[in-house]
Amino acid sequence: MAFFDFLKGKDQKNETENIGGMTDSAEETSEEKTEEQSEKEETVEEIVRDAVDEIEDETDEHIGEDVVKEVVENVTKIEDEVKDSVRKSVESGGEEKDETADETPDEDTAAEEKAEAEEDETPVEEHKKGFFARLKEGLEKTRKNIFGGVDAILGGFTKIDDDLFDELEESLIMADLGVDTTLKIIENLRKRVKKERAEDPSLIKGMLEDEITAILEEGVDEKFEVKSPCVMLVIGVNGVGKTTTIGKLAANYKAEGKKVLLAAADTFRAAAIDQLRIWGERSGIDVICHEENSDPAAVVFDAVNAAKSRKADVLICDTAGRLHNKKNLMEELKKIARVIGREYPEANSEVFLVLDATTGQNALQQAKLFNEVADITGLVLTKLDGTAKGGIVIAIKNELNIPVRYIGVGEGIGDLQLFDPREFSKALFSK
Repeated sequence: MAFFDFLKGKDQKNETENIGGMTDSAEETSEEKTEEQSEKEETVEEIVRDAVDEIEDETDEHIGEDVVKEVVENVTKIEDEVKDSVRKSVESGGEEKDETADETPDEDTAAEEKAEAEEDETPVEEHKKGFFARLKEGLEKTRKNIFGGVDAILGGFTKIDDDLFDELEESLIMADLGVDTTLKIIENLRKRVKKERAEDPSLIKGMLEDEITAILEEGVDEKFEVKSPCVMLVIGVNGVGKTTTIGKLAANYKAEGKKVLLAAADTFRAAAIDQLRIWGERSGIDVICHEENSDPAAVVFDAVNAAKSRKADVLICDTAGRLHNKKNLMEELKKIARVIGREYPEANSEVFLVLDATTGQNALQQAKLFNEVADITGLVLTKLDGTAKGGIVIAIKNELNIPVRYIGVGEGIGDLQLFDPREFSKALFSK
């Protein structure tokens, strides 16, 4: 240890001297650089050998030539990396990261940065996979959680009896289908088993698939489509991915050929305006905004008039999602609705509630509370790829009968998908 501690001090001193002369060396000819490199290598070797001599004198132990050569190579490599890093910094003019992005300590930021990196690469391979393949991949954890447990239960029984139904009930509740939805499914399974006089436990899985599919398809006639002109209000508590969802929706609509405009009407949440601006810049979409703590309805007023004058197909408004005071939230939403109704009566209105699927039953409770104060027309469930609690989609559809419009099964823009109950059910049961 003494040898490497000693060498580290020598090495740091040598690095400092080299870094200090980087600016001047950038203007040298290639021949001069070669000479400097040779001198540097000699200096490194001299430092190492001096250190070796001192260690040998102090410890009376011999250090082999192979160790000396290895240390010289490692130190040289470190110096080259440091020098290269400094050179790049000098050539780029010392550019720093966007301070605005650094000052957005919201729950969505980490996911947005990851999404940005993936978006820059353009997910060509994702498109090759196809809608169903990406959906199936995103629901892998949910599928394993629900049907992995079901398979284990069915494999442990030789006949269909009350014990089997009790264990199946527990498994579905643990998969976040919820108590009410689970009891409904189990009751229907009991009736079907009795009607068909089924005795083989393996038949239960197919029956369960039919029950879940029926719940998801109930009342669903066709795929959702945004009708132009449309004013879309997006609400949701902090941390569910609301701003990220808005950015992805906007990018997807623009890719479909629609003219999109964004409104930063969540004026009281720290950095919400800056986050929406970042998403707008990424997609080349204009963002209508005021200063922080300004009146949200005033922002929507300006945005609606801008949408009309620019003939925008879709105006997406990032609105507040605070639940601690339902009365204030309701009054704020009513005020915004009045502005839209007065200024843009011909526009189609949508109110989307964004929920984080990883929160399971908490997402269901959020949906119930928001449904008390807002006329929700659709739900967006995010982060389904990161949870085994995807059964919450079934619970929400069964208990609230609010249509799920979009689901997020990944970080890429292409992973925010229109919810198709048939495709969802197919992916959930497909092996």
